[in-house]
Amino acid sequence: MSSLNLLFFVLIFTALPHPFVSKLEGIDVLLDRLDSKRVNSSVQESAAKAVLQRLLPTHVNSFHFKIVSKDVCGGSSCFLIDNYKRTSQNEPEITIKGTTAVEITSGLHWYIKYWCGAHVSWEKTGGFQIASVPKPGSLPHVTDGGVKIQRPVPWNYYQNVVTSSYSYVWWEWERWEKEIDWMALQGINLPLAFNGQEAIWQKVFMNFNVTMEDLNDFFSGPAFLAWARMGNLHGWGGPLAQNWLNQQLVLQKKIVSRMLELGMTPVLPSFAGNVPAALKKIFPSANITRLGDWNTVDRNPRWCCTYLLDPTDPLFVEIGEAFIKQQIAEYGDVTDIYNCDTFNENTPPTNDTNYISSLGAAVYKAMSEGDKDAVWLMQGWLFYSDSAFWKPPQMKALLHSVPLGKMIVLDLFAEVKPIWRTSSQFYGAPYVWCMLHNFGGNIEIYGILDSIASGPVDARVSENSTMVGVGMCMEGIEQNPVVYELMSEMAFRNEKVQVLEWLKTYAHRRYGKAVPEVEATWEILYHTVYNCTDGIADHNTDFIVKFPDWDPSLHSGSAISKRDQMHALHVLPGPRRFLSEENSDMPQAHLWYSNQELIKGLKLFLNAGNALAGSATYRYDLVDITRQALSKLANQVYMDAVIAFQHKDASAFNIHSQKFLQLIKDIDELLASNDNFLLGTWLESAKKLATNPSEMIQYEYNARTQVTMWYDTNITTQSKLHDYANKFWSGLLVDYYLPRASTYFDYMSKSLREKSEFQVDRWRQQWVFISISWQSNWKTGTKNYPIRAKGDSIAIAKVLYDKYFGQQLIK
Repeated sequence: MSSLNLLFFVLIFTALPHPFVSKLEGIDVLLDRLDSKRVNSSVQESAAKAVLQRLLPTHVNSFHFKIVSKDVCGGSSCFLIDNYKRTSQNEPEITIKGTTAVEITSGLHWYIKYWCGAHVSWEKTGGFQIASVPKPGSLPHVTDGGVKIQRPVPWNYYQNVVTSSYSYVWWEWERWEKEIDWMALQGINLPLAFNGQEAIWQKVFMNFNVTMEDLNDFFSGPAFLAWARMGNLHGWGGPLAQNWLNQQLVLQKKIVSRMLELGMTPVLPSFAGNVPAALKKIFPSANITRLGDWNTVDRNPRWCCTYLLDPTDPLFVEIGEAFIKQQIAEYGDVTDIYNCDTFNENTPPTNDTNYISSLGAAVYKAMSEGDKDAVWLMQGWLFYSDSAFWKPPQMKALLHSVPLGKMIVLDLFAEVKPIWRTSSQFYGAPYVWCMLHNFGGNIEIYGILDSIASGPVDARVSENSTMVGVGMCMEGIEQNPVVYELMSEMAFRNEKVQVLEWLKTYAHRRYGKAVPEVEATWEILYHTVYNCTDGIADHNTDFIVKFPDWDPSLHSGSAISKRDQMHALHVLPGPRRFLSEENSDMPQAHLWYSNQELIKGLKLFLNAGNALAGSATYRYDLVDITRQALSKLANQVYMDAVIAFQHKDASAFNIHSQKFLQLIKDIDELLASNDNFLLGTWLESAKKLATNPSEMIQYEYNARTQVTMWYDTNITTQSKLHDYANKFWSGLLVDYYLPRASTYFDYMSKSLREKSEFQVDRWRQQWVFISISWQSNWKTGTKNYPIRAKGDSIAIAKVLYDKYFGQQLIK
């Protein structure tokens, strides 16, 4: 694409501020106060320069960065790109100005995308494509007078409260630095900063006479901290070593410091009422209740039924104030925005609006006693997941329980189920339009690009809009990079994006050149995998990674394991299909498009292999598209095996069951050919954080458990959360998913051979034993999984295409 075309593409989407934002009570005051907390301009300019140094070290002298006041941008946040007025060859070529360092880095990203054809994504989704950036001295000029891009809304929020467990849990500073760079380039200025809070809680609770032994039962293991923080469980995977507590606090200070240097406003945690059991003995008169079970198999008190301090109890405010003040003592006065989700999957004991209002007021009081300017940021998931309880009167009672402008709601699932439309814009409370998109860090090509390209604009320009930001609230990252690039751009888009046109430029940038077959593939992807309009929250239920737990001999959908049905009920309440669909007697994996159309796209994409063989982004996408097509094929093969079993056709059953098992092996080989689909990376990063052998054992167990059973089992019963965090990773397929399917088919084959009942309970018992043995690798062996790829992705994908889809490629 020529620079002139790129320039036109940019200019037609130049953003203008939306006037209603300034009318929201308290938001302007909050923005001014947060601006006053920012580090000085020289620190921010240096931080932006450092991002450039890490991204394009050869071009560090090609750009001039400068912080400007909001007055230059009409009172809003913006970035400006212009040609530098050079008087010598040694001077910069391009000037980028911004109201913060984040605006400057956003401008840098915008420039290298739309003038240089570059692409930035996570390393695990193919990484950067910067070969298209011209050499220093040859950078393209922008139009005379430059370009100004303003944010239509103040904030670009990032993270879900569980992302810290599904994606970040094993990260060290080196990986965090890359993530914060990515955030800065995407324009994120309101990120969640949740690391290290257990060390803060340790100090706070010990001041209330709670012992470390008590906290060992309260804190979970590293991979499950998100749910311990929410009061869903306690102790599971623990205890937390003091080394972990110390490491994470040091890491959090680095994270917060870098965010501040870049002009971001970190969102810190606050007290939601979850307390150690010992506190009930220490304060016997306090209003502390034990919550009900959350997804244990047998209501095991070792893990379930945590304790909640009622927000109306005076002790709640004491603890909440102490926690906020301890954070300020550790990090400084760095923010006024605090996350709290007391009511997330935790229904209040009564729907009385006065009681709900008093609860909300007490939660906010605990924050404001610690920080008089505190603003409560709340995930709005409860209004979707527990909509039977949160009717308009109850919603209003909670949202109006604090002064207007002192609560900001995340419309968490707005790309599918926007609450703003049905709540009179959250009854006047400011909110952030968020994309949820991913559950459990599952790997599946999925998205709703049209919704992302239009939803935030529709919300912002709607009558009486109270929208103050856009956000990305995925449970796990490092998948579907196209979705996150488009969503990030909506922080700067004043108009809806024409997705097909945008995808053409995206494909060019991602692979560094225009290839007709690739453009055609992306058009197919747009109409299929990225066009999910069925309203279902997509959680990968492909049978390889979420194997149905049922007895097919009963010929009834009711035979599907009640544990799986309860999984769907407890984990993601709401209108969503999981394994069985209405009016179906068989398990159903989520399929919202024609797999035959995807296979056509795969063939086109493979035919571009010669032109793009050296592209890491191409190879990542090729593996992912091939994996998706084969996985959906495997779903049908599984159904063919079940039908043959029900018809007592042993020969056909053997053919289909063996084909399913072979598909697992073949997909594993495909995944093994790319560094970004390896189980070993996850496990080794966990072990790397250990400081002694016992920690190494514990951390590896945490890592293995989260992506498999997730939670507790008994001898004959899988965890209710089994496979919630399933992954298409090489190593996991052949050593975990393959034995599960193989043993299941063995019992089916035995039933046919002996003309006997299918022994589903025997299979469950055997599978639980195998699974627990694999999770506890340290008990049965010390197998280490590869952290480097093996094989040629393009060659393997071609072989698998020919093998399973029966058409010869154009050579």
